[in-house]
Amino acid sequence: MRGLGFMALLATPALADPQFLDMSANLPPHTYDGGWEHFVGGGLAVFDCNDDGLPDVFAAGGTNPATLIVNTGDFTFQQGDIPALLGVTGAYPINIDGDAYTDLFVLRAGANVALRGGPDCAFSDATRDWGIPTYTRWSTAFSAWWTDDGHPTMAVGNYVDRTDPDGPFEACDDNTILVPDDRGYAAQTLAPGFCPLSMLAAQDASGRQMLRLSNDRHYYVTGGSEQMWDIAAGRFLDERDGWADVSLWGMGIASRDITGDGRDEVMLTSMGDQVLQIAQADGTYQAAPFSIGTYAQRPHIGDDGRPSTGWHAEFGDINNDARADLFIAKGNVDQMPGMAMADPNNLLMQNADGTFREEAGAAGVATTQRSRGAALADFDGDGRLDLIVSNRRAPLEIYRNTTSATGKWTTVALRQSGGNRDAIGAVIMVDAAGVTQRVQHTIGGGHAGGQVLPRHFGLADATQADVTVTWPDGTTTTIQARAGERLLVIKP
Repeated sequence: MRGLGFMALLATPALADPQFLDMSANLPPHTYDGGWEHFVGGGLAVFDCNDDGLPDVFAAGGTNPATLIVNTGDFTFQQGDIPALLGVTGAYPINIDGDAYTDLFVLRAGANVALRGGPDCAFSDATRDWGIPTYTRWSTAFSAWWTDDGHPTMAVGNYVDRTDPDGPFEACDDNTILVPDDRGYAAQTLAPGFCPLSMLAAQDASGRQMLRLSNDRHYYVTGGSEQMWDIAAGRFLDERDGWADVSLWGMGIASRDITGDGRDEVMLTSMGDQVLQIAQADGTYQAAPFSIGTYAQRPHIGDDGRPSTGWHAEFGDINNDARADLFIAKGNVDQMPGMAMADPNNLLMQNADGTFREEAGAAGVATTQRSRGAALADFDGDGRLDLIVSNRRAPLEIYRNTTSATGKWTTVALRQSGGNRDAIGAVIMVDAAGVTQRVQHTIGGGHAGGQVLPRHFGLADATQADVTVTWPDGTTTTIQARAGERLLVIKP
């Protein structure tokens, strides 16, 4: 990999350190809870369900009912009306039917559910209407992509096979690919499965569309590894493709180009080391050097020196300096004695040289609950990314970004005709003041949850930016954005 000085060319101004205000008391009461089937999960789906420009939240509840939280503005929230769902491990927003409303694919320890979105955050169970096969597996991961202008192909990751009498160890279930057909969807088996806790369909370092699976070796124990499935070829990569045989306690995936070379780096959360993989020119990946500051292998506050447990990871520009920062949700599985119990979340701010520094404690977000899902989203529309965190056996938390003297910003939403209304699979490039940022518009990654929202870009001190969208069909559109533009909608 190149030296870490590659980001020094950004020459962005020094901005204020991040600050957040705890606004959790404004949320409706909600806790993710349950036994061993809910040691994992606790995901959050973040999207705009009533088209008012403010992010809303669907929160998994485990043995508690899942909750829809509607954003009513100025950091006030109310509970929405959704079908009663128990056993929910997570959910992902996705427009399945191509209409004007975002739907939800809900993961459960039991039969998964597809909720059809409607006006004013109305949802109905459309699983049968859309011909989506159901089964009673334990689903913990999801991603989706479009191969044409119709309905999405959806990948569902299944954890331990609870019916295996010899389990739970060495009892990872097969995964499922839901392929659209004339009757709705056909279920195809994706095997072998090694207990995925996150999946992401995106361009890999080679530029091809791949499905990455991050797997939990706690249950596959031996004989498994991280996986990459070639979507076009319909096969897993192996050593012939330069795919490294890596085994870890894989829990979450975050993907972002942080080196400026047009290829996404990949963050993999785990027990102990959080592994950042740097994309290489030959299409492979190399582990980042320890000096980069992202391994976050032990608690950064307190006196618990045992290894950390990472879950949801997400890149986002917290102070709008045109450099992607990184949030990692942390927390013990439950009472694992070899792992840290007081395990604070991480807020890793990117420096000008491409290294990261820990700021969660100073910023006020280093809570030590058993965190699981999370999201960085601008809940009040002020151009600063806020934070929501789901915890196991503890209430939801939400934090308002109050950082002073942040850089300028813009947000980009994509709209196109046909079934892929949100242009999932597009690539957004933003050029401002000599800095190029690149974001893939995807569904998946994280831990048991994700978001479909306008993409947020910090611009540092630039007053305008050139925005280029490479659409899923390969065509491009370039327009100019003004700093502070709350919602720039781009169409082909």
